[in-house]
Amino acid sequence: MMQQMPNSNLSVPAPIVVEPFLTHAPNAVADACVIWLHGLGADGHDFEGLLPELDLPKNAKIRFIFPTAPLMPVTLNMGMEMRAWYDIASMQLRQKADWDMINLSSGYVVSLVQTQLAQGIPSDRIVLAGFSQGGVIALHSALLCQSAGMRLAGVLALSTYYPEISDQNDAVAKGQSFAELSILMAHGLYDNVCDIAFARASKVALQDLNAQVSWLEYPMAHQVCAAEIADLSAFIQDKLPE
Repeated sequence: MMQQMPNSNLSVPAPIVVEPFLTHAPNAVADACVIWLHGLGADGHDFEGLLPELDLPKNAKIRFIFPTAPLMPVTLNMGMEMRAWYDIASMQLRQKADWDMINLSSGYVVSLVQTQLAQGIPSDRIVLAGFSQGGVIALHSALLCQSAGMRLAGVLALSTYYPEISDQNDAVAKGQSFAELSILMAHGLYDNVCDIAFARASKVALQDLNAQVSWLEYPMAHQVCAAEIADLSAFIQDKLPE
């Protein structure tokens, strides 16, 4: 089933919703949520298979939501149409960002957060997670949420970055303090897609906004690894305790 992204003419598939706790407690109701965004060219199924590896407590009533990005041409990939949260025109990822599409995609994620609020899950029981492009959207969506008074439990920003902040394109972040925003950034030392230097610069930029940023790096490329998965599980359990 397709649905419209807010404030755009773009359509996306309905997000994948997984509630692992129902296997052990069929009548239980979710009291927390993780919204997890995939990277360029993938879809909502990309991280669905990771859930068993997180090895979360069986009683953790966490709903996982995996949205899928719209189809759009990507300049860096010779205009090929693929699932993307925004266009990329250069490997200088932090510069000349496609803020129009970043804001549209982030607005969509904010609408997913609002849906969870309407279903009884408070914002401080919601974690945003994203890999690569999805991490950019998770970070920006978290800033938008907090600016609108919705304080999230935290953000998992995986193998990703945050674009340079400009007065023209990112007034949400400019000049604001995000001291209540907890972010875990995790990156591979040998990432040849999103250079770790971009991630480190992003960490500093987010800290300049007073966000509480934790940093982890691993001997890996543009991927996830077992040690990282264990750290992601620990973050989720810390921010969304039973």
